Amino acid sequence: MNTLVARIEGIGFWAGGLPSWHAALDHVRHGRPPGEGGRPVPRLLAPNERRRAPPSVAVALDVALAACEDAARDPATLPSVFASTHGDLGITDYMCATLADDPRAISPTKFHNSVHNAAAGYWTIGAGCLRPATALSAHRASFAQGLLEALAQLACGDPAVLLVGYDTEGSGPLGNVARSRGLLGGALVLASGGDGRSGGEGISLRATLVEGEAPVRPGPLARLGADNAMAPMLPLFDALAVRGDLALLHAGHGRSLRVELAHD
Repeated sequence: MNTLVARIEGIGFWAGGLPSWHAALDHVRHGRPPGEGGRPVPRLLAPNERRRAPPSVAVALDVALAACEDAARDPATLPSVFASTHGDLGITDYMCATLADDPRAISPTKFHNSVHNAAAGYWTIGAGCLRPATALSAHRASFAQGLLEALAQLACGDPAVLLVGYDTEGSGPLGNVARSRGLLGGALVLASGGDGRSGGEGISLRATLVEGEAPVRPGPLARLGADNAMAPMLPLFDALAVRGDLALLHAGHGRSLRVELAHD
């Protein structure tokens, strides 16, 4: 596979006790312990929608907006890629249980939030964005495949793309099969290296799909979020936090995505 390149203009992050990329940096670089839990706030949504938003939507929109603000990009101008291993496991468990016990009691709100592209849909509405939005899942390879999709869109001519990875807590019988603990989200605004906007600032990224499984080398963020289904993205965020030059991401059976980083 040919190497795909981009510049990272903005980063967003949310994990239990680390409600921002700044908090994540303090944790990684200075050993500051995570704070109290809490819930991410999808500020783009109207107050009523914000209260009704499920955890998957809340964390995805929180990190997406943070990355756009970090990049000084208007969210309405960016095509987006939303990657999630399971979508919202809590809602899926509710749907299965209700359909088995009392199908007529299905909540219309939870029904429309049960689709895998719910977060992408809320994002385009809240941001007023008419650009394409992609929602994808590839089990443990979801983030790596989402990154490849975003980089491919850049290679096809988009000047910048928003990438969001997120997963939620599992519950009920489904949670025993599709295991995931806590809430986790990360987002990157990726820009074409030659679009002239970054002005030489930012982080250069080169990604190549290679044979072989990604080794397990847990950094602070990877240890913190190890039980969440989106944990395979965390080696990249650990590398970004310490200004490292390499991250290997699980990209499917017997394959890894080699991500090389250069910090200006």
